[in-house]
This record gives sequence, C-alpha cells and structure tokens, in this order.
Amino acid sequence: MSVTLSATLAANEDIERRRRAGERVVHLAFGEAGLPVHPALRDKLAAASERNGYGPVAGASGLRTAAAGYWTRRGLITDPDLVVSGPGSKSLLYGLLLAIGGDIVLPMPSWVSYAAQADLVGSRPILVPAPPGEGGVPDPDLVAAEVRRARAQGRTVSSVLVTLPDNPTGRLATPSSISRLVRLARELDLMIISDEIYRDLLHDPDLPYTSPADLAPERTIITTGLSKSLALGGWRIGVARLPEDGHALRRRLLAVASEIWSAPAAPVQEAAAYAFGDPPELTDRIARSRRLHGTVARAVRDRFVEIGAGVPIPQGGFYLYPDLSHLRLGGSAEITKILLEEHGIGVLPGHAFGDDPAYARVRVAVSLLYGDTAEERQAALTSDDPLQLPWIADNLDYLSMGLKELSLVRHGAVRERLSALVPAPCHG
Repeated sequence: MSVTLSATLAANEDIERRRRAGERVVHLAFGEAGLPVHPALRDKLAAASERNGYGPVAGASGLRTAAAGYWTRRGLITDPDLVVSGPGSKSLLYGLLLAIGGDIVLPMPSWVSYAAQADLVGSRPILVPAPPGEGGVPDPDLVAAEVRRARAQGRTVSSVLVTLPDNPTGRLATPSSISRLVRLARELDLMIISDEIYRDLLHDPDLPYTSPADLAPERTIITTGLSKSLALGGWRIGVARLPEDGHALRRRLLAVASEIWSAPAAPVQEAAAYAFGDPPELTDRIARSRRLHGTVARAVRDRFVEIGAGVPIPQGGFYLYPDLSHLRLGGSAEITKILLEEHGIGVLPGHAFGDDPAYARVRVAVSLLYGDTAEERQAALTSDDPLQLPWIADNLDYLSMGLKELSLVRHGAVRERLSALVPAPCHG
C-alpha cells in the first residue's frame, strides 16, 4: 500500500510556502470555507471549555438529539440513537468503510480522500463516471455492469457513495439519477453512503434535492459536518445518520471509533449541538455564505469561459471543474503545473480526483478569494456586491490576466508549429 499526503493538503502547503517566499499565487486549490467563525459559536465553545472528559464514543446525547432534529426538519425523521458523531465527517467516512467492509463504488471524479481511504482499509474502489452534466453520483446505467464484473472476479462489493452537491464539480445529482441509483442499490444489495456536507450550501435553495435516504432509508447512511456550511474545518466535528434498523452497523462503527478517536472533543460538541439546532443567527449566516459562494463561483467561471474552457455551471459549495483540454497543453498534471509555476494560479489536477489524467480538467475552489483577514472575509460575507470589494476584484483581475496569458501560450505554440510547416521563402 502506497499512501501519500492528501492532494488538497499538499497543494495548500506548497502554495503557502510559495507565498511566504514572496511569490504571488491566487489560491484556488484548497476547499476551506474561507469565512470567520460566528461569534455565537465562539461563545458556546468558550463556555464549554471546562469540559475535559472523554464522553460517550457515539457523542454526547445533546449533540445526537440536535443532529436528529436537524435531519427531521429536512424531512428525514431520525432516531438520536442512530446518530454517531466523530472528529469530522472525514473520520466517520473512514470508520464506515471499515465497519461495512468490502469494495465500494465511487463517482468519477470524486473527492480525493474517498479512494485513498478505501485503499487504506484494503478496499478496492470501483470508479464509475457521473452521468453527463451531473456530478457526485456514479452513472446508474454503468454501475450494474461494473459491480457484476467485480463480483464475477470474486470481489465483495458492499457499498456505493454519492456526494450531494458534489466536490469537485460543484454539481448536484438530479432526483432521477438518485432514484435510479437507489433502485439499483436494492437490486444489487449495496449500502449507500451519502456525503451531504454541502447540502446547506446549494446556491439556489429551491433546486430539487433528493437524498437517497428519502427513498431508501433502510440502506442509506448520511454524513455531514459544520466545516463547510459554518466554516468550522479546524474544529473537526461531524455526524453520521445510520439506516433504519442500523444498530448492528452502529455497534461495528463504535468499535472502530473507540480504537481510533475515542470520542469527539467535548467543548466542540456543545457548540455543534447549538449549530445543529438551526438558530436564526446561524441560518442567516449560512444563507449569506451560500450567496457569497455562488456569486464568486459564477464570476470565476466567467473568467475560465472567456478563454474557451468548458465549465459546468456550479450549483453548490464553492467548487468549479473547468476543462482546459482545448488548449492542448497536456493533461491535468501538466496544466496544473503550468498554471502554478508560470501564471501564479493554484488549482488541483483532475487526476487527483480519479479523473482521466489525459484530460486537462482541474478542480477550482473559490473560497480563499474572500480575503486574507477576518475583517475582509466578514466584509465579503455582508456585502451586497462582493465582486466590487477591492481585494476580490484584484484577485479576479489577476486570475483573468493569468488565464489570458495561458491562452496566448497556446496560440503562440500553434503559430510556432504552423510556421515550422511553412517552407522558408527562397531568396535565390
């Protein structure tokens, strides 16, 4: 087994190192929400700071009850006894892979850690492209053949994963695709893991949203956390909603958790219980952040479209997935290197997400454009027109300049090749 540092974390460290060395880099490589912590959450954390006991492995009763209420208000009646908390949804996903066992079907592309975690637990991921125009769901029309092929080879395929909305594409799987995948999961007896950490960051909250748990509560696990909707990545807190009658899975998951993280941090659980209660001041904050993410993501998309890139319109979170293959400057690794080293634009290569490395597709995260200080980020959050804020406008101008230079590199290379084909004039 060969496991390397997460591509997102490695890129973030590389870009920060370049910045400290005096290089200008517009940072589009790291999926951090890029916003300050709401004061009410800071107060809750401080008030609970004396709580230094380990607590229950599944998480405190107050947090599990609050998380159950969060899902119930979204149409999924939830038993608090079937909620498990952990230090981030990432840890819960890892624990679930161990608890479920077998191989897993993943969308292609999909978040870098899914396949890496599968490798860590000895599972072999089966990567299946998303339906055209969608993201975060393996194409149901292709899944059955892949699962049956793997099982014919003696492999145990136990689960399929979806991300709603998606990282890296920023797209939301349609209700039709989710419905077809659910029917297939029942036919093939697959557990469904639905990573819904970006659910509250749909740019258009009226966009039709279907969770697999709406259709198949008996075989769907939902994971979520506060790192994206409330910018609490560093607090490390996540929750999982287990299937109906999922008590045996709960026992296995808690056994894994007891040996890896023992219990989530007690003070953070107190603040998280408050957050999952959907208090008005936090739902307002989330609405503002949703608007900011969508506004800046669309503005960044415009910059890529200007140079001819194919970019699906983002629908949620703070991600874009441009395709720069038309420039013919190489695959995703090559175009990522050119963008960073020659144009000061940091992105992640599509192959890190399981995509075909021959295509020059890259993952762009816009959330670190909001400012370098808490004051700038707060101003971006509350602005009626964040694109006019000087630091955001400057970042967008720098991005435009770099992308136009990149496009000129392509045109210059074409001219050089064409001129090499034209015979030199005869002066004799």
